[in-house]
Amino acid sequence: MDEKKLEHFRGKLIQKKLSLANMVMRTEGYGREKEPAIQDVADMAVESYTKEFMFGKSSGDRAILQMVNEALEHIEDKSYGTCVHCGDPIQMKRLEAVPWAQYCLRCQGLQEKGLLKD
Repeated sequence: MDEKKLEHFRGKLIQKKLSLANMVMRTEGYGREKEPAIQDVADMAVESYTKEFMFGKSSGDRAILQMVNEALEHIEDKSYGTCVHCGDPIQMKRLEAVPWAQYCLRCQGLQEKGLLKD
């Protein structure tokens, strides 16, 4: 991949990294807030559900953040845009949509079916 495209994707990844880092900090902060003195059972259930939802979202955001960091490392070592499983190039449309993609479409399908062995 040429340097101009790498810079384009580096910019997109850094922007996503900042956004995710901010989101993770906010959701983790919400989870650490002191619980208000709730006496109504329904309100306690809503509060509990909200905390669980935010924790799940935070976990997903952290996983994507890890993939973004790995993609930035691949840009630095010039292996960005290459499937980590088979070594084939990842389609440019796929990278535009998901710049942190680790797999080509074929390997991603195998990964999602649990058929990919690393």
